[in-house]
Order: sequence, then structure tokens, then C-alpha cells
Amino acid sequence: MELRELEWFNTLAETENMTAASARLNISQPTLSRALARLERKLGVKLFDRRQNRLWLNRYGAIFQAHAMRAMNELSKGEERIATLVDPDQGQVSLGFLNSFGEWLIPDLVNPYRELTPRTSFELRGGASDAVTDDVRQGRIDIGFVAPEPTAEDLDWVPLGSQRLCLGVPEGHRFAERDHVTIADLEDEPMVALKVGYGLRYVTERLCRQAGFTPRIVIEATELYTLPPFVSAGWGVAVVPEPQPGQQTPTPVIPIDDPSAVRPYGMLTRRGGPGGQAARRFLGFVTARWKDVGLAREAVPQVAAVATEAG
Repeated sequence: MELRELEWFNTLAETENMTAASARLNISQPTLSRALARLERKLGVKLFDRRQNRLWLNRYGAIFQAHAMRAMNELSKGEERIATLVDPDQGQVSLGFLNSFGEWLIPDLVNPYRELTPRTSFELRGGASDAVTDDVRQGRIDIGFVAPEPTAEDLDWVPLGSQRLCLGVPEGHRFAERDHVTIADLEDEPMVALKVGYGLRYVTERLCRQAGFTPRIVIEATELYTLPPFVSAGWGVAVVPEPQPGQQTPTPVIPIDDPSAVRPYGMLTRRGGPGGQAARRFLGFVTARWKDVGLAREAVPQVAAVATEAG
């Protein structure tokens, strides 16, 4: 069985769509279709059910996919192990993260590491918390940086710190001159928030449930930096992370007076840690150095303002 057949099958199993898979692989649909037919003849079973011009991975396909993914991962580990023996500082690490973390957390982690190991390369991918978690679970990325900790018994979590939460309000809002608010104050307020699947949306809903009400969300967005314009326009208020030091913000922000109004963040890996040596070295570096840095950042009082982040 050819290595490329495994790669093609894994892509097709992921997309369950011949057009999407062939486009991602940069091959023609007839070529991919013939390769799938050869693979199914070798195995003696159909790996997909065909319904209404759609492909659906069946139970045979799911079994083969699990083994095919392990095979590809093992080959990748072998390549990296040899590369590491030749050059211990060489290798690639793939990171997934909330888009907002690309503004401060990821540079703060990657830049000092690259000073120590300049031949290590990084593949970076931003997205929603659910998407990052799924990418880690499926082995598409080595390490994910999300907030808050997801409910995932099959993954390992390394806490790094937490961000205090504040309330962004329009100019002239009745809360604008207050030095703090409580979550209970928001019961009758229209709110703008991220869509379901983003960590901050989960935290916002949790805080409101604890206060005994359901948030009245009037606008949903997929990027946190788009919330302040809606707040400024008077659509509603928004629960946002406290800004990073020196970060300029467009609207007033009031601290939320609630000890649970925080957004814990950390690293996510597959159970037992990432498979590649380069990723394991980076994981160890972050675990050893960032916890102290993160705790120190939390201890520094910061000016309240709307954070222009995207995750």
C-alpha cells in the first residue's frame, strides 16, 4: 500500500467530500476516485457509504482511518527523530490558538524559544476554542492554546494563567462612571458576544447562569476585535478580557467585581503529550518558564479598557 494512498484516504475521511478532498490534495477527482477504488479492492470492503452523491465514512472506514492516522503519525515521528539526531534543534511544531492569543501569548512564547533554537520552525493556526480542541484531538496540530479548559478526558491540559474579565460599555452608558459592576447588573442589558464555540462565550454564559439569568445577546461575532465597534455603536455591552499592558482600547471598560470573572488559559495536547520531539521540547520549555511569567502578569494591576482581541 502506497504512502500517498494513506494520505489521500485520511483527507477524504476528514472531508467526506470528493471535491473538497481533491482540491486540498491538488489532484483530480477521477485520480482520487480511482485510488479509493484500488484501496477498497485491496481491503475487500467499502470504506464509505454513498448516499445522494455524498460520501459517509462507514464502520470499516472508521476502523481503517484510526490505523491510517496512527501509521502517518508514526512515519512523521520517525522522520523527525532522524532529523533530531542529525540536528537536535531542528524540527517543526504546529500550534493552534485563539486568534486573540496571536497578539500576545504566542509571540511571548515562540520568540524566546526561537532565540534558543533558531532552526525550529512553527506552523501557526488561529481559530475558535472548539476548532483548536478538535485539531489537537485529530492530530492536526501538536499543541493548542485555549481558554477556558475544555471538557475533554482524552486530552491533557497544562494551566498557564488567567485573564481578568471586564465589561465594555458605550460612551455615556449608565455604567460608564462606575468603578466596578457585578454580573447581576447585566440582567437587563443587551449584550454583544462571540458565537457559540468560542471560549469567552462559554465563560460569559456561565457567569450569567451563576447570577440567575440568561444573557440577552443581540449581536454575535466570530472575532473579538469586532466587539468594540458594536459596543461603541450602542448595540450593547460586552464581557471582554482585561487588556494587555500598553494596549489601546476604543471604549470604556469597567472591572467586573466577581472572583469567578476570569478566563483561565492553558495548553492542550493529546493524552501523553505530542508525539514529535520538537513539540515535546517546546512543551517543556513553556511549562518550565511561562507559569512563573503568567502568574507575574496576573499580579500586575492593569488599566481597565476594552481588549481588542479575536478569540
